[in-house]
Amino acid sequence: MAYARAVSVDPEDTSGAAYTARLAAADARWWKRLLDVQAPYRRNLLRLRPGRTLDIGCGIGRNLAALEPASIGVDHNEHSVAVARGRGFTAFTPGEFAASPQSKTLFESLLFAHVLEHMTYDAAETLVATYLPYLEAGGTVIVITPQAAGFRSDPTHVVPFGFSEIDRTLRAVDLVPIREQSFPFPRTVGRWFRYNEHVVVARRKGEAGR
Repeated sequence: MAYARAVSVDPEDTSGAAYTARLAAADARWWKRLLDVQAPYRRNLLRLRPGRTLDIGCGIGRNLAALEPASIGVDHNEHSVAVARGRGFTAFTPGEFAASPQSKTLFESLLFAHVLEHMTYDAAETLVATYLPYLEAGGTVIVITPQAAGFRSDPTHVVPFGFSEIDRTLRAVDLVPIREQSFPFPRTVGRWFRYNEHVVVARRKGEAGR
């Protein structure tokens, strides 16, 4: 894959207050609010019918705003979790979630949106495997990652996750990809348009197509 390697490979870059402030500032840009640029991405996510979702790496709650109200976010950045809660969403750090009553229930979908590219391939496989016990039988796992321009745009990105890398990661934990999409434009556009995404949906083996 011809993606440039990210400048930083320290996943702790995403765990501090500065990273949360950066996410909040990006969301607050006037042109994003005026044009509601997230609307097509929200609609595309909802077309996947995720239902009650566990949003792993939820950040400040961008996707929680589009998901079913009973959905829950988890993020290793306590500052981002605090912002998400301030916006009215249910969000936890991993330790808080594990100790919460919500961890005793199952979810219709697991969402990893712009998360896996912030870690190594081995760490991504471990992360997905860690949260699979919270997925109900027949549930879906949704993975969204940036394409080439988006990957290059963030120094906290570690390794690129294209369709083949996502496929390999999901199959390693007994998931079968059943749908892949380049959104909102064909993948070639992702070489220069930083907001083009890989979107992959998977189910556990023996449950694909159910």
